[in-house]
Amino acid sequence: MPTPPLAGGTAGPAHLRPLIDTVLTALHDGATRRDGPLPAGGPDTVTHHLHHTTGPLIPDHGTGAHHALRTLVTALAEGAADPAHPHCAAHLHTPPLALAAAADLAASALNPSMDSWDQAPAASALETRLTTALATEIYPHTPHPDALITTGGTEANQLALLLARERHGPVQTICAANAHHSITRAAWLLGLPRPIVIPAPTGVMDLTALHHALLHNDGPLLVTATAGTTDTGQIDPLTDIADLTTTHNAELHIDAAYGGPLLFSPTHRHALRSLHRAHSVTLDLHKLGWQPASAGILAVPHHHDLAPLHHHAPYLNADDDTEAGLPDLLGRSLRTTRRPDALKIAVTLQALGRDGLADLIDLTIATAHHLADLIDAHPTLELHDRPTISTVLFRPTHTDDTTVATIRRTLLHHGHAVLGRAHADHRLWLKATLLNPHTTPDDLQRLLTLVTHAHTGATKEGSTPR
Repeated sequence: MPTPPLAGGTAGPAHLRPLIDTVLTALHDGATRRDGPLPAGGPDTVTHHLHHTTGPLIPDHGTGAHHALRTLVTALAEGAADPAHPHCAAHLHTPPLALAAAADLAASALNPSMDSWDQAPAASALETRLTTALATEIYPHTPHPDALITTGGTEANQLALLLARERHGPVQTICAANAHHSITRAAWLLGLPRPIVIPAPTGVMDLTALHHALLHNDGPLLVTATAGTTDTGQIDPLTDIADLTTTHNAELHIDAAYGGPLLFSPTHRHALRSLHRAHSVTLDLHKLGWQPASAGILAVPHHHDLAPLHHHAPYLNADDDTEAGLPDLLGRSLRTTRRPDALKIAVTLQALGRDGLADLIDLTIATAHHLADLIDAHPTLELHDRPTISTVLFRPTHTDDTTVATIRRTLLHHGHAVLGRAHADHRLWLKATLLNPHTTPDDLQRLLTLVTHAHTGATKEGSTPR
């Protein structure tokens, strides 16, 4: 077999073109065969089919580039839970924009490694411009805000707790019951005290309980608030929380992984009032930013807040190189090798602009409200509450939690819909997290019909078209 061609250099694009054509055909063929939001049959069926169609992954003799791409990409697309399908709405799992995916291809072909300038000259400059611009969106009133690109909200939250620990020692975290699980996990990873978890009886942090916790615990204290919970999409009362942390001399971290992009919408940014008062903010653009994973951000109000992350490895950031003007990138992440995720984000922001991104956000939220209206008007469905962002909880009326869970699994098994599950008000609800701006009112009506059919037992494999 001849030596395989490379993706980079002047010859790389010519080698990529026919391969990309094979990939695009395979993506189309796989989605056509699936013909729905996810494959039917459940885990055993999907696993068996994948093994059967792909053959040995490490054969004695290679099958060739086009055969391998066609076989494996088709199998993956056929067996995918496809967030581009309007009935795939369980999680904060975004259908990425085509332009962002195209930019990601360029990042893969060029393959800059963001741990030293000599591996990523232009990519490091682009990342600096992007992180400064995003940090300025969050902290418009500070002279030198900064941000890091992370793998997502979990890593960003971990970094926030790490920076607080480096500033103050073994900081005591206070969060509400609605907080993302990564807060508790980060405290464990960092050897910090287990977080004090205060109630969130209405889905958001209880202010009286927060006041009590701040009053009766010694510092240093770090309150972590949430702007967009994973269960309901609700946003904690950020201004009141910021006031309490200021009064009690505690620090504040806001996990805005889901809700943060509301900043770009003039219609909805008011929901994030006082975001700039946090000592750190998590943002995740592979949620309400339509980026391929991963595209997380941790923002801080002052560049020097990131100083504790500085690390020295002479082969990457020798002192004399830094003194001579080569940028030191190791303090931009706890990872060493990392992809230039800034490229796809920058392409998206430049292509759409503020108004284009705002239009996507506003359309998505309006779609969630339309779904809520349909549920409200439905004679056999119950709406939990109006959506705060784009998450809608609902369930059939006069049913129990076991039946709700069974409905969800039935829809999954038949490949008809991907809905999530969430507990609220001591009951289990179906969760639709709407992030597809192409979803139509007919798509929503069809989704509710699938749910009601599953509830009545009318849905049988093949009886309801997808």
